[in-house]
Amino acid sequence: MGVADLADYPWDAVAPYAAKARSHPDGIVDLSIGSPVDPTPDIVADALRSATDAHAYPQTMGTPALREAIARWYARRRGVPGLGPEHVLPTVGSKELVALLPLLLGLGPGDIVVHPRAAYPTYEVGARLVGATPVAADDPAEWPEATRLAWVNSPGNPDGRVLDVDDLRRALARARALGATLASDECYAELGWDAPWDARGIPSALHPDVTGGALDGVLSVYSLSKQSNLAGYRAAFLAGDPAIVGRLLTARKHLGLMLPAPVQSAMVAALSDDEHVARQRQIYLARRRVLRPALESAGFRIDRSEAGLYLWATEDRDAWESLDRLAGLGILAGPGSFYGSHFPRHIRLSLTASDERISAAASRLAATS
Repeated sequence: MGVADLADYPWDAVAPYAAKARSHPDGIVDLSIGSPVDPTPDIVADALRSATDAHAYPQTMGTPALREAIARWYARRRGVPGLGPEHVLPTVGSKELVALLPLLLGLGPGDIVVHPRAAYPTYEVGARLVGATPVAADDPAEWPEATRLAWVNSPGNPDGRVLDVDDLRRALARARALGATLASDECYAELGWDAPWDARGIPSALHPDVTGGALDGVLSVYSLSKQSNLAGYRAAFLAGDPAIVGRLLTARKHLGLMLPAPVQSAMVAALSDDEHVARQRQIYLARRRVLRPALESAGFRIDRSEAGLYLWATEDRDAWESLDRLAGLGILAGPGSFYGSHFPRHIRLSLTASDERISAAASRLAATS
């Protein structure tokens, strides 16, 4: 299979519902894809502006300042000490890394890529791109013997599921027993809502309590798109097993996968400042406190969703019917079928709309209660 064999982009199927939602007299409330709407922090934008004299090629491995900032951030925010330059690598956003990781690891036909049952579709795309077989399985005991790459996602997209230390430890032990790489997508880790994640950090697969202090066979993937409103910057990174990181660096050098130098400077600023992340978290929490009860009053049940940027909701009927009902209210969501065939009756709603639009959605839902 190659790029030409990929299916049509799934969001194209939502276009008729988007058109219906846009026809609402008070306009659309777009809660579908989840693109940030809040401003990029000044500290980050200022760093970008000050680095615009970028006449030389940037470094694929990242500047020393960026690699040091990533390592310090893991120690400070994720409880992962002792990372050095050989453990970290910036990426051009996280989606390209998710899609390309099977290729960069040398996977192909006969290999299996495991991903969660409720999953960001790019895990499957990356497997199919190289002719590997994607398998949806949450229980590590169910991962097939031919598994060579296992994705876990905590907090999950779309369902907000959090894996605790024991969950991650089991996943890593199984991956190591299979000789597979465990890749942990942790992009929403600063957004914990329900107990205990509202009061303590969501664990990383790199945490010593998970790894026992040995990073062999494990990677953590992270993005600044949501916590720092840098989706347009394509600012992300990975960390973990230095042998795997070294292989990925070599491949990425050949492919020219390097972050623009101004973006690297902006990332240093973002990773070194926790205050803007705390402010953004409070913004999303306030929106969640408005939207969730409005959905529940309108007949939706919220499943999981203990962390992350989305509400995973169902009316216990076909998701496309729920999409149509919401579109009639001028609200656009995403169907659960985009995140796995196991969820035909769920929809995903993001918190990335303005306060005014979230309030408008809540008012429209209240009118149907």
